[in-house]
Amino acid sequence: MLIYNVKIYTQNENRDIIQKGYVRIADGLISRVESGEPDKVNPDDLNGEGLTLYPGFIDAHTHLGLTTNGVGAESEDFNEESEPVSPHLRVIDAVNPYDASFREALNAGITAAVISPGSMNPIAGSVAAAATYGKRIDKMLLRNVGIKFSLGENPKMTYMSRDESPCTRMAISAMIRETLAKAKRYMLDLEKAEENGDDPPEYDIRSQSLIPLLKGELKAHFHCHRADDIFTAVRIAKEFGLGYVLIHCTEGHLIADELAQEKADAVAGPIICDACKPELANITPKNPAVLAAAGVRTAICTDHSETPIQYLPLTAGICIKHGMTFSQALDSITVNAAQIAGIDDLTGSVQAGKRADLVLFKGSPFEVTSSPSAVFCGGVRVV
Repeated sequence: MLIYNVKIYTQNENRDIIQKGYVRIADGLISRVESGEPDKVNPDDLNGEGLTLYPGFIDAHTHLGLTTNGVGAESEDFNEESEPVSPHLRVIDAVNPYDASFREALNAGITAAVISPGSMNPIAGSVAAAATYGKRIDKMLLRNVGIKFSLGENPKMTYMSRDESPCTRMAISAMIRETLAKAKRYMLDLEKAEENGDDPPEYDIRSQSLIPLLKGELKAHFHCHRADDIFTAVRIAKEFGLGYVLIHCTEGHLIADELAQEKADAVAGPIICDACKPELANITPKNPAVLAAAGVRTAICTDHSETPIQYLPLTAGICIKHGMTFSQALDSITVNAAQIAGIDDLTGSVQAGKRADLVLFKGSPFEVTSSPSAVFCGGVRVV
């Protein structure tokens, strides 16, 4: 099918804007993006009538489908607090695609989300990127993208209340280092056994689950708010040669120059919230603007369900109010989010060969009164 007579924000490498053009969709993918009028249109093609077309929006950090509003403990599946180190847990085993939040995401133009375990454990499990439309998470899964690590107040207070380790930031970091060092040794032992034809070491599911991270196939997603915790995340990542993402990065505005020098990636948010705990004392909606201005590749997130996912576009609007440009805000929920998550070959821009994740708006998508006129997820019109 065709979507024609639209202004297109391609979000490609050059951020090309096509003032009047069309997009052809075939087998769930974008097959063509052109300026001007198509040679032929069919009755089932969509005349955009001058609307603006964007890539489907991406929420770069959520707990989508891991809890249900108003249900309570029975639905809460994002924190496995029985042990502090659980890298072998797979987040997709807990995602419920029938949670109403998926429909609310689609209604807001959000066609993909990064879904992460919670932040109570120093190492919590896998992180996945998924489409927001579908019945079965196996088919919605875009890619496993990371392993969740947490620093600071959340793991510290969780286990301190039980008089268990870790009770300090030192212990959290030591526990992470010990686990990574053990996994690295396990990986090298496996490689050596294969080279020499020897018996492999005894199977260790926790170490095994960290091998893709150590090989650079996944990124370490570090939950970190305070500046010192942010630097601890950078320190540990550099020690083990890990690709990493700074999740929340709440005090990033205090150290933006340092993070730019490190070429760090930041996912800032939630923005629509208050300073509800000590390590959020320096929270400000200016944070994403300061990070972006310093040259830090920045995405923004809702941290759903901390802020409901449907408010991602509104969050971007608030960031514009507090210093981000329209272009920076759009980048933060499209191409930047896709690049940081490691799914930019699949989505995040309007380019041939990528998923037909598309959203059309009459006005600015970041105005509080705006709603999408149409939303396509994987080529299927869902709004």
